[in-house]
Amino acid sequence: MNRSSRTDGRQPNGGHRSFGGTRSGGARSGGRPHPRGSGRRPAAPQGEFALPVTVTPALPPVEDFAALGLPDGLTATLTRLGVTEPFPIQAATLPNSLAGRDVLGRGRTGSGKTLAFGLAVLARTAGLRAEPRRPLALILVPTRELAQQVTDALTPYAKTVRLRMATVVGGMSIGRQASALRAGAEVVVATPGRLKDLIERRDCHLDQVAVTVLDEADQMADMGFLPQVTELLDQVRPDGQRMLFSATLDRNVDLLVCRYLSDPVVHSVDPSAGAVTTMEHHVLHVHGADKYATTTEIAARDGRVILFLDTKHAVDRLTTHLLSSGVRAAALHGGKSQPQRTRTLAQFKSGQVTALVATNVAARGIHVDDLDLVVNVDPPADHKDYLHRGGRTARAGGSGSVVTLVTSAQRRDMSRLLAAAGITPQTAQVRSGDAELTRVTGAKAPSGTPVTIPAPPKADAGRGGSSGRGRRPRDGRARRAYAARAQGGGQGGTASGPHGKAA
Repeated sequence: MNRSSRTDGRQPNGGHRSFGGTRSGGARSGGRPHPRGSGRRPAAPQGEFALPVTVTPALPPVEDFAALGLPDGLTATLTRLGVTEPFPIQAATLPNSLAGRDVLGRGRTGSGKTLAFGLAVLARTAGLRAEPRRPLALILVPTRELAQQVTDALTPYAKTVRLRMATVVGGMSIGRQASALRAGAEVVVATPGRLKDLIERRDCHLDQVAVTVLDEADQMADMGFLPQVTELLDQVRPDGQRMLFSATLDRNVDLLVCRYLSDPVVHSVDPSAGAVTTMEHHVLHVHGADKYATTTEIAARDGRVILFLDTKHAVDRLTTHLLSSGVRAAALHGGKSQPQRTRTLAQFKSGQVTALVATNVAARGIHVDDLDLVVNVDPPADHKDYLHRGGRTARAGGSGSVVTLVTSAQRRDMSRLLAAAGITPQTAQVRSGDAELTRVTGAKAPSGTPVTIPAPPKADAGRGGSSGRGRRPRDGRARRAYAARAQGGGQGGTASGPHGKAA
C-alpha cells in the first residue's frame, strides 16, 4: 500500500503512532505556501473551487471500522453506540487520515464528517499526554453551537482512550476555559476568536499541536475569520497533519488549501450543489398579506420545525406571535446569551419547544434527530445559506423537506439561487388554510390559546464575560452590583465579531 512519506504507520497493538516524522517535501513553516509536486491544478470557472490533484495515491476505502485498526477503546465505543458501518466520507478518508495524510473532504451536513475527522484525531492522539496550556490536537469551527456539537459527539470516544477535551468558545466563561487548558487538554475544540484571546492571555500555546482540523471552513471564510484562522494555523507544528472538511468549497477555502495542505487526499461525497436524494425542496408562492398566517399554520403542525428569518427583530416578533397563537415556539439568534441558546436547543431537542424560530445562527452545527421540516420564511441570501439551512433535515440518510415561502417580488432572485444550488424544487401557489399547504408541510390551524415556555435564567448570562470563574462577590455592595449586571444581561462579548456573531 502506498503511504505518504510522513506516514507514521501502525503500532503492533493496532494503535497509531502519533506525530512522528516531518512532512514530505520539506517542512512548512509560518504561512508560506508549501511547494507541491502537483503544481498545476485544473482551471475552474470564476467563483468555483478547483480541487487539487493528489500526487500520492490514496489508500482505498474500507467497508467496516474493524479494518481501520483503531484503538480498542474507540472500536468498543462504536459498537456500544450502534455505529456499525462507516458513511462514505468516513470509509474514504479514515484510512488516509489515520496514516497521517492531509485530507480535503467535502460532504453535506449530516454526511458523517464529525466522526470522519474525530476518529482520526483521537486515534492519532491516544496514548499521549498534553502539557499544561499545550494541546496536541486542534479542531477549529466557526460557531459555538457547532463546537458544542463536535465536543458532545466525540466525548464518549475520547473518554475510552483517556483523552481530555476542552471546548473554547465565546459567550462562556473565559476563566473556566483557561483553567481547563492549564489543567491539560489533549484535544481542543475552538472558535477562532476565543482561542486567539486565550493565546494572547498566554493561557494556550499551539506549538505542540500536530493534528489540526478545520470544520465548515467555508463559513469561517464567509464570517470573516480567515485572518484569525491563518494566524492560528501559522502557530501549530509546521510538520503536523491538517484536515479540512466542509459542506461547500469556494475560492475563499482555496486559499487555505493552497497554503496549508500538502498533497491532500481529496474526497467529495456529493457534488458541490449538495443535492440530497432524501430531501424534498418546495417553493410556495404566497401573498405578502397572508405570509404571517401561512407561517403560523406551518408552525402549528404536529412535529418539530425550524423557521428561518433574516433578522433578530423578525425572529423575536414571530416567536411572540406564535406563543400568543398557541404554538410552543422559542427564538434562537446571536442576541441571546450562550446559556439561553443552549437551553433553547435542549428544549427543542426534547420536544418542549416544537417551533424553533432562528436566524442563520442555527444554520450550521445544530443536529436534531428526526427533524423532517425546515422552512425559509425569509428566503436565504445565497445558495450556500440555502444548503446549510436545509442541512438541518435529511441528516445521515434520513428524509426531510425544505420549504421556502416566496412573494411575487422574490421569485426571480429565488429562481437564480436555486439554480446556483443545482436544485429544481416543486412549486405551488398557496394560502393559509389550503389543502396543498397542509399536504406539503402538515400545516394546521393553531389552538389560539397562548402558551408560555419557561425562559432561561437571566443570571446565567452574566457569567459569559471576562469575570473569571463567574463566582459571586462576597462583599455586599459588590454583590448588589453583580446582581444588577446579571439582571441587565451583561455578557462580556457573548456574540460579537470573532466569537461567532451570526445574526
